[in-house]
Amino acid sequence: MRHKCRIAQLGLPADQRKALLRNLTTELIRHGQITISQARAKALRKEVERIITLAKDGSLASRRQALGYVYDKKLVHVLFAQAPERYGNRNGGYTRIIRTVNRRGDNAKMAVIELV
Repeated sequence: MRHKCRIAQLGLPADQRKALLRNLTTELIRHGQITISQARAKALRKEVERIITLAKDGSLASRRQALGYVYDKKLVHVLFAQAPERYGNRNGGYTRIIRTVNRRGDNAKMAVIELV
């Protein structure tokens, strides 16, 4: 039974889902904004906010945790350099999800997720 287990399955096995979220997190940090389905955007929000919180902390342990999750090593160094001044006075809410038009092929709900 899955009662009260509220994790977005995204129609993927656990290993593929984790790899997808790691890849989307890396690309969102790199580009600042990506267009994906609404369900993926909601699942991605949790991961990105966790990585930015680690970057705000700035300790060696948090840097190693971020390096273990984000695929690009240089991107982590840039994030840790910019996060304290960009998000220093903000307690969470580092991403914004904006709904857009449905996808043409399968009418899936689409959204733009961006860093604030």
